[in-house]
Order: sequence, then C-alpha cells, then structure tokens
Amino acid sequence: MQLYAIFNIFVANNCKMKNKKETIAIDMDGVIADVEAQLIDWYYRDHGILISREDMIGKPEPDAFPNKEVIFEYLQTPGFFRTLPVMPGAIEVVQELMKDYDVYIVTAAMEFPLSLYEKYQWLQEHFPFILWKNIIMCGDKSVIDTDYLIDDHIKNLDFCKGRPIMFNAGHNSNIDHHQRVNTWGEVRTLFNDIRNLSKSEAV
Repeated sequence: MQLYAIFNIFVANNCKMKNKKETIAIDMDGVIADVEAQLIDWYYRDHGILISREDMIGKPEPDAFPNKEVIFEYLQTPGFFRTLPVMPGAIEVVQELMKDYDVYIVTAAMEFPLSLYEKYQWLQEHFPFILWKNIIMCGDKSVIDTDYLIDDHIKNLDFCKGRPIMFNAGHNSNIDHHQRVNTWGEVRTLFNDIRNLSKSEAV
C-alpha cells in the first residue's frame, strides 16, 4: 500500500512537470515597441533632419543623431514611451506564443522612472491580453529566470539564465554571439521549430 501511494505521487509529479509550460521573457523597447522609429520621427519633427535606420547600424542609438543630448531628453519627455509604435507582427505572434508558453513582458523601467506608468498604459492599449501578473518592470534583468529571453541588448542577453534570443536593432548589428531574429515573423518560425523538435523528441 505504501509503495502504491509513493508510485501515485511520482506519477502525479511527473505529469505536472510534463504539463508545465516553458517560460518566455520578452523585452519592450526595441522588441515589441519600436524605439528607433520614434526617435527618428521626433528628431525629424524637431530638427528637420531625417536619420535613416541604416544610419543607426552599429551605433548606440544616441550616437546616430547629430545632437545626442536631445535623444536623452526625449527619453525623459512625457509621452515618449506612451506613444511608441508597435513592432509589426508583435501582437499576433505574442498571442500565438501564449498558447504554448507562459509569456512575461520584462522591461527595465527604473532607469527612466517616468516611463513606468506610460509603459503600463501602452501595454494596456496594445497588449490587453497580457495579465498584470505577467508584467515585470525592473532595474536589473539578470534576476529574470525564464527558459527564453527575447531582448535587443547584450547587457541583458549575456546574463540570461535560459536561452537568449537577440531581436535585431541597429545598435546590436555587429554582435554575433547570440541567436538573432530580425522580425516577429522570424520569432514565430523559431518557436514553431522549437515546438516541432520537442514533439519529435517526445515520440
């Protein structure tokens, strides 16, 4: 009887482990929210100089603009984070990922405290299907312990405890030590491949 009870506990725990979803942490700025487009638009609006995305390749974002101090001012300006454009395909692909994974939005908001509430409002508008408990605003992303991290900054990816996935941006174009995805369509393809591989290994 005791062995039977132990066997049942083992089976129950094993089932829980099999049914537990893997986790994905997704950055906001530069991943689901298009910071580059906003900086280009605001700088052109205020200074009449149009910077292209090609001009931003291989440079930290402020260095791509003639007056980098203005870029730092934008990051402290009310409305900047609230009105960021959504990355094409992000909404649809995140919804798809949530069917098979526990998805968390993880953003380093403490560097720009004004962005905290604006980012939350932005998520409520564009990603209302993500629950509040799955939104993490922090200072240091090295505390995040998920199976996957989709981010555009190597300072976060280098300390990822799971599998780092680098979302393409001008500032990381010269980095080659993380797996790169250029679009949300490529994110969809990557995780479809991961799921198919897992299914084949389980057979």
